[in-house]
Amino acid sequence: MMQDIQALVEQYSVWLKDRTSLREVEDSVEITTPYLDRHNDYLQIYAKRANGGFVLTDDGYVIDDLELSGCKIDSPKRQAMFNATLNGFGVQANGKALEVKVSASNFSLRKHNLVQAMLAVNDLFYLASPTVASLFQEDVAAWLDLSAIRYTPSVKFTGKSGYDHRFDFVIPKSTDQPERVIRAINRPGRDTTQAMAFSWIDTREARSPEARAYAILNDSKKNISENIWDAMHNYEVNPVPWSARDEARAELAA
Repeated sequence: MMQDIQALVEQYSVWLKDRTSLREVEDSVEITTPYLDRHNDYLQIYAKRANGGFVLTDDGYVIDDLELSGCKIDSPKRQAMFNATLNGFGVQANGKALEVKVSASNFSLRKHNLVQAMLAVNDLFYLASPTVASLFQEDVAAWLDLSAIRYTPSVKFTGKSGYDHRFDFVIPKSTDQPERVIRAINRPGRDTTQAMAFSWIDTREARSPEARAYAILNDSKKNISENIWDAMHNYEVNPVPWSARDEARAELAA
């Protein structure tokens, strides 16, 4: 078991390195990552020298893209969720840009946090229609409350790699069930699935051996492909479709 998980972590690291490319752009370096946005374009960040170190920024891409799609982060509730998401990854907002300050010693960690924050903000706030009243994470929290499922929201764990990973909800251990970590995925796809899988693989050794991971997947607008189901099961993440959430109520509430 340990060798299998170690091989998966190493495969992820190789994939991440091989699929990352660099290009000089004026006074910065453009870093193209292997992660895809909702348009199936590769996420790009920019590195600039500053005060003896570097600043990594998305140059306002995520916020601009959301606003062009009719999703503005303009209400107090959305602002609070936006700030909580950034804080969970140690990322700051500079106007519309998402930024982190880095040094040579923490470059990889901080780059990872920025990319994960970009994915999280995009997934959290992208709405298929401007008329949708609530966000998926809010819907999941409301369902947990209604189901009398106790939880701690927005918990960050440090993985074996040294990277930080944020889970939307953690249900503490009970006499009948082990600790359960949950991530609400509004836009299930290859990248959000890989991000969840790596987060769980990287942090599970720091949790109790019986701990379990769940991904609540929003299937209200689009059916979830078999590839996503298979990937979740392969990495020992329990996928829960939103349409069938009540089937998981008993094991989460116990």
